[in-house]
Amino acid sequence: MDPSLPIRLLFVDDDVAYMAVARHLLSKYQGARFQVTWKQEGAACLDFLASSPAIDLIVVDYFLPDMNGLQLTRQIREQHVDLPIIFLTSNRDFRLAIEVMKYGVEHYLIKDETVDSVLPRTILNIIERIHLKRRIAEERKSDLIARKRTDAIKELVVTVCHEFNNPLAAIKISTDILARQALSDEESRLVHAIDENISLVEREISRLRDLNFERPDFPRE
Repeated sequence: MDPSLPIRLLFVDDDVAYMAVARHLLSKYQGARFQVTWKQEGAACLDFLASSPAIDLIVVDYFLPDMNGLQLTRQIREQHVDLPIIFLTSNRDFRLAIEVMKYGVEHYLIKDETVDSVLPRTILNIIERIHLKRRIAEERKSDLIARKRTDAIKELVVTVCHEFNNPLAAIKISTDILARQALSDEESRLVHAIDENISLVEREISRLRDLNFERPDFPRE
């Protein structure tokens, strides 16, 4: 999370007094910068999100003029908007809390309890947690790509070694047969040189086959 950038929030709440309090709480929290967009109705929120705005988090109140917050949350997800959501309500209704969590809501807050640092601290914690999840997902994806690349290299090495071994074996048999023949000194030196070079190639192939292609930083299963 870049501290130089503001955290862009969308509030959906028709409570003017609460919004004044929320803006005040966000404006003075430990130097954090919050950029607030405010919509008072669910339909206005959906229209706004349909325009693909740059938003980091949505705060949704349960009581809205045109629909309730649960209905709005469901429609937000139906629009395939995968942004973290904080759900606000005026009372403790655990059944409602369970329902909103089904739609991937990150947190459930009682309005009267969002005093002092509770609201901004909750927002920052959620943003940090989301960023951490994304970093972990990116690292896992990178590791998976690296694993597949390593597997492809290992498969290629096995194929190359196999393709070399067969003709080398045939050449070695031929040189062994030649070495048993009556040869001139020059011919013997040539056969001996071929045999030595075959042995050299075999050693290099063996080294190639025994190479460890595993990255030391791969997590073990």
